Amino acid sequence: MKRLITLTALSATLAAALMTSGCITVIDAGDSDGVNWNGQNAQPFEASKEACEAVHGDNSNSTGFITCMAEKGWTRD
Repeated sequence: MKRLITLTALSATLAAALMTSGCITVIDAGDSDGVNWNGQNAQPFEASKEACEAVHGDNSNSTGFITCMAEKGWTRD
C-alpha cells in the first residue's frame, strides 16, 4: 500500500512538471480573430509580432506572417 501511495504521488508530480515545461501561450487581444500563439524558447512576442508586421503587413493569417513568426519560435494553436 505504501508503494502505491508513493507511486501515485510521483505520477502526479511528474504530470504537473510536464504540463508546465517551458511552453508559453499568448492570446493576442489585438488579433481580430483571437488566434493563440505558442512559443517554446521563442523571442519576445511583441517584438516578434512587430518585426513580422513590418515585413509582411498586419494580416496574421498570411503565410508570410505565420512563417516569420515560426522563425522567431512562435506557432499557432
